[in-house]
This record gives sequence, structure tokens and C-alpha cells, in this order.
Amino acid sequence: METKIIEGRSFENHDFVKAGMEAQVYEECQFISCNFSGLSLSGCMFIDCVFISSNLSNSILSKASFQDVDFRKCKMIGLKFDECNPLLLSFTFEDCMLNLSSFFQLKIPATRFTRCNLQEVDFSETNLSKSLFQQSDLYKAVFDNTILEDADLRSAENYTLDPENNYIRGAKFSAIGLPGLLGKYDIQID
Repeated sequence: METKIIEGRSFENHDFVKAGMEAQVYEECQFISCNFSGLSLSGCMFIDCVFISSNLSNSILSKASFQDVDFRKCKMIGLKFDECNPLLLSFTFEDCMLNLSSFFQLKIPATRFTRCNLQEVDFSETNLSKSLFQQSDLYKAVFDNTILEDADLRSAENYTLDPENNYIRGAKFSAIGLPGLLGKYDIQID
């Protein structure tokens, strides 16, 4: 079976749930206000693509490939990024809702999360070295054996992580974030 490739196309207000996916490979495409909610993206490859104001919530990402993909203002609740093809996996997120998603055991250094809702996201055993969490909400996000070396969490909020159970050498935090780092010690910080 021949792989269908679509290059340089823009899809606007397209409901992929009803229409289905046209190809297995999308390169340098834009998806604006599109619906992928609950759709299986298994085996699909997205290279240098941009998703804007699209809904990908609960989509199935088994073996899906995202290479240099930007997500902006997207609703992406409950996604299991840990099921993606890890080869060349890289993306950025801006103004996205990623609540209840999982990045378990992924190697995604230098990932940018800008003004994102990352509530209850699983970052366990994830390599997030040199990543940026700019003005992002990390309420109940799970950091367990996570590599955060040289990561920037200075403007992130509501995070709780154990410095003894994560790799944080060179990471940047603000003084306001101290309770999230010292919470397990049950001390009072004024």
C-alpha cells in the first residue's frame, strides 16, 4: 500500500472526525480550527506542521509522529503522548489546554510550554532538560524521577515536585515557587 503524502496545505474548520484522515503523512501543513477529537491518529506523521485553535482531545496517538510541530490555542485533553513514535519527537505548545495528558518516559528536551494548562499531566521519568514552562499552570502535575536540568519554571505556578526525587541541577525557580519545592517537609514559608 502506497503512503499518501500531503504537503503545504492549509485546512480550516475541517472536521476530520466526520471526514477521516486523507493521508498518512502531512508536511508543512496548517490545521486551523479543526476537529480531531477522539480520532485515531495512529501511524500518522506530522512534519513541520502547525495546529491552531484545534481540538485534539482524547485522540489516539499510538505510533503517531510529531516532528517540529507547533500547537497554538489547542484543546488537547487526555492525550497519551507517551504512545507516540519517539523518533525525532519535538513540539511546542502555546496557550494550550493539556490537562490529564501523559508524557511518561519521553525524551523531549527543550520543549516550550507557554501559557498552558498542564493540570494533572504525567511527566514521570520524562527528560525535560532545558524546557520552558512559561506562565503555565502545573496543578497536580506529576514529576517523579523527571529530568528538569536547566529547565525554566520561574513563571510557572501551582507545581509540586520533590527535589530529592527529580533531577533539577541548574533549573530556575522563583521564590514564589518555594512552597512547591519544599512541600514534603511540612514547613511554613513566609
